[in-house]
Amino acid sequence: MNGRLNLNQLSTEEIFELMLDDLYHGYAAEVSAEVDEALARRVNPHQILTRGLIAAMDEVGLDFRDGLVFVPEVLMAARAMKAGVGKLRPLLAETNAPKVGKMVIGTVRGDIHDIGKSLVAMMMEGAGFEVIDLGINNSVEKFIEAVDAYQPDILGMSALLTTTSPYMGAVIDALKADNMRDGLIVLVGGAPLNGALAEEFGADAYCRDATTAVETAKILMVNRTVV
Repeated sequence: MNGRLNLNQLSTEEIFELMLDDLYHGYAAEVSAEVDEALARRVNPHQILTRGLIAAMDEVGLDFRDGLVFVPEVLMAARAMKAGVGKLRPLLAETNAPKVGKMVIGTVRGDIHDIGKSLVAMMMEGAGFEVIDLGINNSVEKFIEAVDAYQPDILGMSALLTTTSPYMGAVIDALKADNMRDGLIVLVGGAPLNGALAEEFGADAYCRDATTAVETAKILMVNRTVV
């Protein structure tokens, strides 16, 4: 925490180190202050995003995957990240800073569970994606409307119930019927899911957790660009 530190007495490199540490530990107010200090020094907003915020969330994601941190810690880190991103977002828009990609995500109809879905959304935003979170209990029509309106690179769907997970297949079938499936990466996740079911539904990949979702999204985005 930087409460006892005078930020203007630190080097810019030390500011970045502190930002990494504070975001990892979920200190939102401190991260916000460090972003302000970096901006006051005219550090490029995209550099702050990548070297400070995204780099820290990458570390959180790896430790989450390896069982060194758990969902509460990840949520705290993600909220700290969002505090920093909130400072940068208007400036990034002005400078046309590159985005990794755009994602629409939501829980399927009949399912009101959103912790896993929200965690994926925050981790994806932390990785540099623009994320449109549709929330819970989304119908086929709402998914289709969102894909049409936002033109995302990725559609993410979540379900925690065995009874609601087949609805993912219905959404994908509707995308195909409306000629909206080609070029759209579809990721699915949730407790009842596995790779075989994801393939049966017509998704591009099953993601067992938030870190896997980010890693898979990045790989599929690169492969799509190469193709």
